[in-house]
Amino acid sequence: QVQLVESGGGLVQAGGSLRLSCAASGRTFSSFTNYGMGWYLQDPGKERELVAVISLTSGRTWYAESVQERFTISRDNAKNTVYLQMNRLKPEDTAVYYCGLGELGSPWPYWGQGTQVNVSS
Repeated sequence: QVQLVESGGGLVQAGGSLRLSCAASGRTFSSFTNYGMGWYLQDPGKERELVAVISLTSGRTWYAESVQERFTISRDNAKNTVYLQMNRLKPEDTAVYYCGLGELGSPWPYWGQGTQVNVSS
C-alpha cells in the first residue's frame, strides 16, 4: 500500500517562499510506469485543483497557469520524494495543498493528508 506524507506548509508573508515535500512509501518510483506525482489545492466547498505535476518516468512537468514561473516541482528518485518550491507567494495561494500519486490521465488513487499554506498580505 502506497502512503504519502507531506511536510513544509506554514505561514509566510506575501512575496516569501515555502518548500513542500511529499515522501512516498510502499513502492519505489522506479516501479511506476506512466505515473505522475504532484500537488493539488482545495478550497472549502470546491473541487481539488491542479497546481503542479511531474512525470515519475520522464520528469516532464505541468503547472497551473496561476503558478507558472513562481512554483517549481522536482523529484528525487533516490528518496521517493517530490518537492514543490513556492516562490513569490501571494495571499490567493492560501489553501490546503494535497500531494497525490497516480497514473497520468486517470483518477489518482493515492493522496496525502494535506498541508496548510497560509500567505498573509
